[in-house]
Amino acid sequence: MTRYAAHKAFVAPAIPSAALWRLILGVLAATAIYLLLNNLMFTTLFNLMGPRADGFYDSLLSGKTPMAMFLLLGSFGLMIVGVAVVTRVIHKRPVRGLIGPSGLVVPQFWAVLKMLVLLGAVTYLLPPWNLGAPYVPNLALGTWLMLLPFSLLGVLVQVSAEEIVFRGYVQQQLAARFNSPLVWMVLPAVIFALGHYLPDQAGENALVIALWAGVFGMLMADLTARAGSLGPAIAVHFCNNVAAIVITSLPDDLSGLALYLTPFGMNDVDALRAWLPVDFALMLVSWLAARLAIRR
Repeated sequence: MTRYAAHKAFVAPAIPSAALWRLILGVLAATAIYLLLNNLMFTTLFNLMGPRADGFYDSLLSGKTPMAMFLLLGSFGLMIVGVAVVTRVIHKRPVRGLIGPSGLVVPQFWAVLKMLVLLGAVTYLLPPWNLGAPYVPNLALGTWLMLLPFSLLGVLVQVSAEEIVFRGYVQQQLAARFNSPLVWMVLPAVIFALGHYLPDQAGENALVIALWAGVFGMLMADLTARAGSLGPAIAVHFCNNVAAIVITSLPDDLSGLALYLTPFGMNDVDALRAWLPVDFALMLVSWLAARLAIRR
């Protein structure tokens, strides 16, 4: 398809090692490496904390302190390590090929980021959405500003890791083996959605949140195929997560870096489902704005 012409160059590095068994083995190996390194990192930290380890563990589970959030976001970098190892060892190809041609990634990332910052500014100036109650202050403004550069870096690590895994490694290897977007676009999105299915925290909202994540995954797969690099998807994902983690977070978990908290929780059926149509619309508009920025 013409709209996915750039995808051919993006997928090309994966073609020599496109055997399905390599992908299956690679996913299992990358997961094992990530879990091993993650366990090693946090076990070391717990040992260093000594008698304070229990309180430290509780803060990590909730993500309600800045330190906990920095550690949780930073730990996503271990996913990149796992994928990098299997890319070199199992697929025997350069790791840099996972993100696309270097001449595209950075320019496309900045083009989309600037477009989305402009979009966010315009959205902010629109009449406020009625959430039923005002935002709840979380971090003091001075503290938030002091932490902001590190918060942005942490979110960048987190979203880059997810894009490299799902739209980089998995999408490339599937597209090298199967021509149909029903395989290389939908399958990674389904896996991405399953990772966001959280019935214990979200209750009755768990399915609709997972559906949101699945649609987001497909839009990012489409954007990557149009762009020929991960730059635009990383930019969209980055802006989305900065808004949801650094600016205004749900109060349940992962709120340690947020300036404000929403007046409702993840399991609040009425409030969250009233907001989700707006969130879906913003996601679609962000995807269209990204396409406009890269003219694809």
